[in-house]
Amino acid sequence: QVQLVESGGGLVQAGGSLRLSCAASGDTFSSYNMGWFRQAPGKEREFVARISRRAGFTFYDDSVKGRFTISRDNTKNTLYLQMNSLKPEDTAVYYCAASTGAYSSAARYDYWGQGTQVTVSS
Repeated sequence: QVQLVESGGGLVQAGGSLRLSCAASGDTFSSYNMGWFRQAPGKEREFVARISRRAGFTFYDDSVKGRFTISRDNTKNTLYLQMNSLKPEDTAVYYCAASTGAYSSAARYDYWGQGTQVTVSS
């Protein structure tokens, strides 16, 4: 098993930037493909981005492509999400998740963090 803890959320004005971190412990971090998801009030959890075990492959939802960058440091057991040019519609609770496979569906992820709130004001 792997335990995940997100940090770095907060309140930012539209056009601003935030960097989310996800610290992993327990099982070998580099054994997992990692993803970021978000959930806005009254909406379903949605895919944001994912990265392969050794960071050789990344994939983004169209809504964040060109603005967000997912990365990982396996020596620090940490996943990152750099978010630039933030928009009010990016407001949500952001979750990191771990999977043994390469998926964009939340249902295929085995382990989840508790989430961190990101609020973008207009």
